[in-house]
Amino acid sequence: MERAEPGRPDRPAGRSCRPEPAGPGQAQPREQERERGAWPGPRRPTRADMRLRELSLRQDPDLRQELASLARGCDFVLPSRFKKRLKAFQQVQVQTKKEEPLPPASSQSIPTFYFPRGRPQGTVNVDAVIAKIERTFAQFPHERATMEDMGKVAKACGCPLYWKGPLFCGAGGERTGAVSVHKFVAMWRKVLQTCHDAAARFLHLLASPGCPYLVQDDFVPFLQDVVNTHPGLAFLKEASEFHSRYITTVIQRIFYTVNRSWSGRITCAELRRSTFLQNVALLEEEADINQLTEYFSYEHFYVIYCKFWELDTDHDLLIDSQDLARHNDHAISTKMIERIFSGAVTRGRKVQKEGKLSYADFVWFLISEEDKKTPTSIEYWFRCMDLDGDGALSMFELEYFYEEQCRRLDSMAIEALPFEDCLCQMLDLVKPQSEGKITLHDLKKCKLANVFFDTFFNIEKYLDHEQKEQVSLLRESESEGPELSDWEKYAAEEYDILVAEEAAGEPWEDGYEAELSPVDQKLCALRSPLAQRPFFEAPSALGAVELYEYECGDAHLQPS
Repeated sequence: MERAEPGRPDRPAGRSCRPEPAGPGQAQPREQERERGAWPGPRRPTRADMRLRELSLRQDPDLRQELASLARGCDFVLPSRFKKRLKAFQQVQVQTKKEEPLPPASSQSIPTFYFPRGRPQGTVNVDAVIAKIERTFAQFPHERATMEDMGKVAKACGCPLYWKGPLFCGAGGERTGAVSVHKFVAMWRKVLQTCHDAAARFLHLLASPGCPYLVQDDFVPFLQDVVNTHPGLAFLKEASEFHSRYITTVIQRIFYTVNRSWSGRITCAELRRSTFLQNVALLEEEADINQLTEYFSYEHFYVIYCKFWELDTDHDLLIDSQDLARHNDHAISTKMIERIFSGAVTRGRKVQKEGKLSYADFVWFLISEEDKKTPTSIEYWFRCMDLDGDGALSMFELEYFYEEQCRRLDSMAIEALPFEDCLCQMLDLVKPQSEGKITLHDLKKCKLANVFFDTFFNIEKYLDHEQKEQVSLLRESESEGPELSDWEKYAAEEYDILVAEEAAGEPWEDGYEAELSPVDQKLCALRSPLAQRPFFEAPSALGAVELYEYECGDAHLQPS
């Protein structure tokens, strides 16, 4: 007599666990059960069944032993029983994970830290500002403001005076000639609600709709209003053909200083980091435009334009490599001139295709040449010297530029320092972090970057530095106080020379030289004789002038 297996349901002894086959004409037992309704069919396991299966699988000693063997790195063929159990275990794990609630997102606990339009300020009372603007518009006929009225509107908005141009254009006034109170209030309310600092508001007013950056053309209406209304530029009204020259110069100086990414697009972050908006606010307080030497100085424009005019012999407002080589009596090496025209520091298509440099590109060149201590000028000349564009100056690249310096010194009967000795001096001067190469970071950290650059491509300034001791050069670079920059000193000196040359052809008294400001004084002490007599002598009237291309052939404007 057979005994029942432990753990299995008892069944009659002597009978197999498999059902006997049914005879002919007899229904199968399972089918009979289904017909009677006693066989309910497959049902989905409940959560309790799943947890019970998981618990039994976890407690199975065979499965635990086999998993432990796998963890120790044993390599064997899994038996079919183990595969089935492992698959069932994995299914239970997946279903259990799906049912468990997800933890809260970690970002909910991190405060907002990125504010592209400025950090929101809770102190701005928008309704009070709008009410003040409406009272201001009530003073104008039909509550419509023209460009002449926008100064009062700018003050009602709490903005500097020379925001009036951007405010007028932002409300669509340049298309209709006037702005209604309803249109302006709707525009300014949106600005206050979406832009939370001065940089974001200024960019919103000048940029194209939906554009998150400023390009050069965006500054033209703003600067044209400065030319038309600033008292320090009143004499320029009679020479409207020169407005585009001054505006182009100021725009290039803005991008030279503010656009640190060299992208040709000024972002809100770059505007915040710069001092441009502070200088815009100073336009209202300072009647002498020459006091604002960072961007708006007329005297600086006069120096730059006259220098370009001297090189532009055919007066088509474009210069080639031979014209540029004549700058400062051929002081800059030929190899560096070639690098400038290679497109390393210019974007105009004429430089690459026709070998021409525009007036806008010349502004960047002249400022970089005369002041090699600013971040932009260091980047300018580093790009030119980095022949392979790998972001570092190798010893080969330094020797490539120094070879021409040696040849020029030999032609002047001056003994040149061997390259190995010169290299030791420059490495001691710069102190690069990595041996065998000089990076942009090394030069920006060095306080005598101008000496480094002049050594390799400017023969005149190289000889000047050689006559001075390095201690005196370092003392000059570390001097404290509101010292003039190298560019401001150069512009002041050149302006004095230009004024003296203009006065040389006129009757002048013996005391005239005493009236000229000395070179070492600040630019505020410079007198502006051009403000007391007509501007440049223009031989003929001009038509419309392209601001950046300068392709017109009739722009023969003489600076003296």
